[in-house]
Order: sequence, then C-alpha cells, then structure tokens
Amino acid sequence: MGTLHFPIEKNSQEMDEFEGISKECKQILLSLPRVIGWRTPYLYLFQGFWCQPKEIQAIMKAQTHFQALDSDVMVATVPKSGTTWLKALVFAVVNRNKFDIFSKTHPLLTSNPHDLVPFLEYKVYANNQFPNLLNIPSPRLFSSHVPYNSLPNSIVSSKCKVVYICRNPYDTFVSIWHFLKKIRPTCLGPFSLEEAFDMYCKGHVGYGPYWDHMLKYWEESLKAPEKVMFLKYEDLKSDVSFQLRKLAEFLGYPFTAEEEENGVVDAISKLCSFDQMKDLEVNKKGNSILYFENQGLFRKGEVGDWMNLLSVEMVERLSQIMEQKLDGSGLQFPSINTNN
Repeated sequence: MGTLHFPIEKNSQEMDEFEGISKECKQILLSLPRVIGWRTPYLYLFQGFWCQPKEIQAIMKAQTHFQALDSDVMVATVPKSGTTWLKALVFAVVNRNKFDIFSKTHPLLTSNPHDLVPFLEYKVYANNQFPNLLNIPSPRLFSSHVPYNSLPNSIVSSKCKVVYICRNPYDTFVSIWHFLKKIRPTCLGPFSLEEAFDMYCKGHVGYGPYWDHMLKYWEESLKAPEKVMFLKYEDLKSDVSFQLRKLAEFLGYPFTAEEEENGVVDAISKLCSFDQMKDLEVNKKGNSILYFENQGLFRKGEVGDWMNLLSVEMVERLSQIMEQKLDGSGLQFPSINTNN
C-alpha cells in the first residue's frame, strides 16, 4: 500500500488507536502520511520514520521535556535486536560497585531489565505524568528505539553516552514477525508472512526503515566514537566477553586487573545471558513495557534463524535492498551467509 494522506473521518478502529491521544497530537497525526500497521490500524510517518500514535505522542513529550545529564547512558536499539540483553549488560557494568555481581539478590535476578533501564517512549513519557528524573541516582540509564535524529536534543548536545545495537535485517524481521503476530489484535484481521515481509522491505515497520535507523547511528559512531558506541548482535553472540570489555571501557567503567582475576567479566556474561534471563520468574510474567508481556521478550535469541522461515525469493529481495542501502557505508554483516 502506498503512502496516503487521509481525511478527518475515521472508522471505529481509528477511534481506538486515538484513545489517550491529546487533541494537539491527534491533529498532527491527521496531517501525516500513513500506511497499514502491524499491531495498530496504521503507522504514521513522523520525522522521517514510521511509528504508532501513542509512541509518537510520548516521543514528542520526551523531545520537549527530557534533559540529559553528561553522566547519563542511553541504550538505543532497533526493535528486536538484543535490546533486553544490552540493557542487562549496561546495568550490570555501570552498577557493579553498587550491586555485587555475585549476589543472589542482584537486581537483574529480581527485576526485568526494562524496569531497570526504562524506555523514554514506553515508560518515562508514556502517560501524562512527568516524573522528577533528577531524583534518580547517577548514572541514570534510559533507552529508546527512536532514530538518532529524533532523540531529544539534550542527548545529542550533552556528553551523554549512547550505546547502540542492531541485528542483521534477516533475523530482525523474523524476530519481529514472531513477536508482533502474537500481539496483533484480532480486530485487525489476519496478517500473512508475505504481507509483513513486503511491508518490512518497504520500511513500513515501527521505527523503520531499519536500514536508515542503523546507518545514522553507524555514521555518528564513526564521527564521534567517544559519544556513540555501535554494536552488532552477531558480534556480541560470537564473543560476549570481548564486547563486554569494550562496552565497559566506552562507558568509563573499565574492568580492573583484580576484577578480571576474580571472574567478574564471566559472571556478568552469565548473569545477563539469554538462558539465565529467560528462566527467571520475573521475566515470565508481567508487562515491563506497557502492553508487551515479558514472556514474549524471549524466544530463541539465535543467529541465523531466518533460514527456517524466509524463502529464497525473500532472501534475494532483502539482500538486494541491503546492498543498495548500505553500499559505501562500511556497515556490513559478514557473519551472515545467504548463499547456503
């Protein structure tokens, strides 16, 4: 479906998607191009990326009200690219002097990572309340799926650290497909794999197009490596200890020789591992991200799962898009072999 502008008249589904939306935000949405959504009736083209109404309203609030501190850490991600994992790693690294990594009461054993590193758009500014963020002890940890150009200005202009992770677009699609088809309201009707893949390739997915999302953070990491750290999910899976040391160094919390000797790096890796987090009772219940159930955040966490779902034609189409969109950028996913 192409990009459309639409009139004021709305059907019942559109009324539902505007529930809780302010009059000001609603008028902005009504002026934006829209396409069919994955879990909402429509996605809207806001500041160059596609997004759902409630998220757009929260993003606007964050852009207006959030004031970053130089000591803040922002975890930025493409959806379904290792967000939960990276949040756990960042929390464990920067708080290891406060919370003993070997303790059986460590916060990561009793709280979901999304509660410890809250989303600006899904938690902090998801309603009409504006918490006093200055009461949060330093370093403050936040997260966002928002593209770099739409982050609050204070994040970009301050010395706040930004840690970004993305995943190869093949596995990213498969992960988001499995995740969203479980939570897609029945009132929106069936949603085929082919339809979802076509929309994904056109960039019509929440916070997409994903190649644009990745490229901007990639470019910023090259221009300001002391400000933005760019991680790939596949590299983290391949050697988590090596990447963890790089992460700690970037954040300003490098591991000491004593910590290395005492196995702190391995302990953090184990504490934040997929299997460990998936088995925790706290991650099997509740909703740490609004309407998303915690148990749905953990499926396989594997590299190469796309081979179990995508047809040859799908792989060829996505490969051509990646080649075109990433050409000349230096951003590659060499661990992914699409010739098998």
